Amino acid sequence: MKDIVFDLGAVLIDWNQRHLYRKIFPNKEQMEQFLATVCPLSWNLEMDGGKPFTQGCAERIKLFPQYANEINAYRTRWAEMMGGAIEGTVQILRELKQKGHRIFALSNWSAETFPLAQAKFPFLKEFDGAVVSGYEKCVKPGPQIYQILLSRYQLQAQNCIFIDDNPANIQAGKELGFDTILFTTPQELRAQLCARGVL
Repeated sequence: MKDIVFDLGAVLIDWNQRHLYRKIFPNKEQMEQFLATVCPLSWNLEMDGGKPFTQGCAERIKLFPQYANEINAYRTRWAEMMGGAIEGTVQILRELKQKGHRIFALSNWSAETFPLAQAKFPFLKEFDGAVVSGYEKCVKPGPQIYQILLSRYQLQAQNCIFIDDNPANIQAGKELGFDTILFTTPQELRAQLCARGVL
């Protein structure tokens, strides 16, 4: 049996800053400029790595005081960035579990906001184990968080299939010996897993 390791955001959960900021900005161009320069994903990764949202937002407001309200919304209205579950992937997760594979989560996610995801998505309780960056104070694609997963659950990288939507994270997993699948759609994931004989 293989051990299957899932990323969460954009693989099992439709997390996207745009779900919130479409409501805040009057046009798409303004929103995209804000997300590229004021609150980019590289900044979001700092909270995923353990920085408090209050500190992260205060630092950005110092740099972009004209966007104070929009930046604060990143903290106060964070839950609105979560869309629904990506149901096709959730179904795959459950089929894998039914077949006897162990399933794990390896996610860049803030410890402050992960409980909101747990409350919204009951399937997060179905994992055999999870490593979440905000609690560990390290993030993918750094090797340390992968090593935490392997050691905590006594996994062998060569027996794991690692599924992630980020090419840098996939490359890091490959270098550590994981079999990797770059996630694009549930249908493509199913095809990849069937080709490996695990579904």
